[in-house]
Amino acid sequence: MEDQVLSIRNLNAYFGDFHAVKNVSMKVYKNTITAIMGPSGCGKTTLIRCVNRLHELTEGAYTTGEIFLRNNNILSMNPIVIRRQIGMVFQKPNPFPTMSIYDNVVAGYKINGIKIDKTEMDAIVESSLKKAVLWDEVKDKLRQKGVFLSGGQQQRLCIARAIAMKPEIILLDEPTSALDPKSTLKIEELLEELKKDVTILIVTHNIAQAARISDYTAFMYLGELIEYDKSDKMFTSPSDPKTNEYLKGCFG
Repeated sequence: MEDQVLSIRNLNAYFGDFHAVKNVSMKVYKNTITAIMGPSGCGKTTLIRCVNRLHELTEGAYTTGEIFLRNNNILSMNPIVIRRQIGMVFQKPNPFPTMSIYDNVVAGYKINGIKIDKTEMDAIVESSLKKAVLWDEVKDKLRQKGVFLSGGQQQRLCIARAIAMKPEIILLDEPTSALDPKSTLKIEELLEELKKDVTILIVTHNIAQAARISDYTAFMYLGELIEYDKSDKMFTSPSDPKTNEYLKGCFG
């Protein structure tokens, strides 16, 4: 029996009058990669932004329904606590521009006012960069600014920053869309390795990427969850004709 870590129940997300995510329910299991795919504007990014309470930061945006992390309803918890447990990596690599590589990794601790001593901080920086397969490339320049790294390295630095907080879940929004194929492959291999320690939800336009790395796949269209299943089933025999059309490239 798989260990359920996240349960989304009848979730609706709005931007004012616009209904962006429509009555979505799905369960996410521990130490798996779940891909969320679908054409542009179908609600994928909005869905994951609800999961760590970023959606409501937009003026006029709100949600209804429930999202449970284990047995706690995320929507009634302190958002700061949630964002420690559910990390986020964005589409465009976004290291903090004024910070060194070292300070970028432990930024979450400083922003949240969590006091840790230098020895522990050094250990967190090293282990997070190792997990993000970046340590060997940057260990001699930890005091240099993160923005001087290549795009692929910057994205791995952002992943290191997310995992430094030891979250239960990491959300990734199109994390490889700005990267070249070689950097994309590195990120995909990294995610496969990371799922041993953390549960991953990844929004992707890339059908081949979803097929390569995910254990489960959700297909969204016009704000609705059309189909959600194990990836090997979804990519070989989808249940819904719309999923089949999308996978064949008929729209999107």
